[in-house]
Amino acid sequence: MCFDADARPPIPAIAGASTDARDLVLTSADGTRFQADVTRVAARTGAGIVVLPDVRGLHAHYTELAVRLAEHGVDAVAIDFFARTAPTTDRGETFDFMAEVPKTHPHTLQADVAAAVAHLRSRMGGRVRSLSATALGYAGVLAFYGWPLGPARWPDRPKPIDAVSRFTGPVLSIYGGADPGIPTSAIQAFDGALAKAGVPHETAIYDGAPHRFLDRRRTEFAEESADAWRRVQKFVRAYTG
Repeated sequence: MCFDADARPPIPAIAGASTDARDLVLTSADGTRFQADVTRVAARTGAGIVVLPDVRGLHAHYTELAVRLAEHGVDAVAIDFFARTAPTTDRGETFDFMAEVPKTHPHTLQADVAAAVAHLRSRMGGRVRSLSATALGYAGVLAFYGWPLGPARWPDRPKPIDAVSRFTGPVLSIYGGADPGIPTSAIQAFDGALAKAGVPHETAIYDGAPHRFLDRRRTEFAEESADAWRRVQKFVRAYTG
């Protein structure tokens, strides 16, 4: 996902459905300690999700998103990307995320995701299924506004379309139809690659909606946000037993 620093999920709270929302520090396989926010459900369902933020790292939008997921029966851990390079843990408006993103590496990011998955499985118990991309036995991946051909500013970075043969679960992709950075041709190419690889997938494109439309401040896209959230819930129910 990608949002403004003061964006908030457009999802109404459900009182009493989540518990034990807190900050924690996780340790990756190479010993790196990094920030995370964890929220547990009041009654375990066996569903779990690792929330991967946008390029700005772990800020309030994703902390609240983890809570909203837990209110719908999903244990959630939202993680930060920049522990290895950023000098502080501040991810507010003054954080120079563009200076940090090029310093990240896919294998260390994957190791951090693995640490979050391990936390879900060891601390939260049950038949936990984690939603992400290509390894660690994930049940599926949920992607908001993901560049299927990779962002143009980082042409040397891995591209989702090149990894579809390694996907081990279904994919739900959600896009704004008026997003200038993700043309329909790129979405169609990604869909075609998923189909060719035999990956179950669903794609939702909201005509007229921009990048990062899932934001309760953007009341003009409230209907699109509500429908996208319904799709998220349906996907989680379908693939977490």
